[in-house]
Amino acid sequence: MPEGHTLHRLAGALDTAFGGTTPDVSSPQGRFAEGAALLDGTVLEQAWAHGKLLFVDFADGRTLYVHLGLIGKWFVLPVPPEHVELGPPVLGEVRLRIADERHVADLRGPMACQVVDQEEVLRLVGRQGPDPLQPVDERNDPDTAYRTIARSGRTVAELLMDQTVLAGVGNIYRCEVLWRHRLHPLKPGRSLKRSSWQLIWDDLVHLMPWGVRTGSIITLDDVLADTAAAWERGERPQVPREFAVYQRDGMPCLRCGATVRHKVVAGRNLFWCGGCQRRT
Repeated sequence: MPEGHTLHRLAGALDTAFGGTTPDVSSPQGRFAEGAALLDGTVLEQAWAHGKLLFVDFADGRTLYVHLGLIGKWFVLPVPPEHVELGPPVLGEVRLRIADERHVADLRGPMACQVVDQEEVLRLVGRQGPDPLQPVDERNDPDTAYRTIARSGRTVAELLMDQTVLAGVGNIYRCEVLWRHRLHPLKPGRSLKRSSWQLIWDDLVHLMPWGVRTGSIITLDDVLADTAAAWERGERPQVPREFAVYQRDGMPCLRCGATVRHKVVAGRNLFWCGGCQRRT
């Protein structure tokens, strides 16, 4: 399932392509025909995300709600010159197409694709934890997440993946941010200090916007420094897919040399260093 930065990046792409315009909205597959008819011919006002939930606001108080789930894909692409008049051919099972003469966005295989009102938007977002990619306010307060964590006997690793506790964080960010702060992933949430939670939150606020900018998860400081320097020069480098512990089971820790360990927790592969992640 895509992590939260992917949804925020997709929202930005939809905004850039269609924001303030009246694109064609259709359902080539037919399963979203009624919803597409409600949106077709209305102004697309803005796209935005909270955690792993994507929202596209249209005129008349209607919002398109999409949850990609495990297999959903949504790409925003320029229309090739040879297809400007008729639009690109439909390939595969396209649940929803948003298109104009310049761009096309085809949605395939989402877990949810619905037209909802503002009351439902508030309900959906209200069920989620705070999102590190959103500004902190009374509705997006990291203290809310910590209060839940501090009362829980579940492991920190499980809690960080629970979207009702913390929105948008997936397995890679979970494994890597715990390594970055030497926190053992299997300790119970109620034993996590408030200061340790603040380190986790602040680091996610620091790291995840780079995922939005580059489309890649960056968690190693040297890679981040190189990427930031390249962006300042106006370059857009290919970011290496390198991590400290994620998918490095049995390999030496980049910090202390101890063996990286692996365990399946709540159906997900967890990785951590058996040497330096002992902090309590």
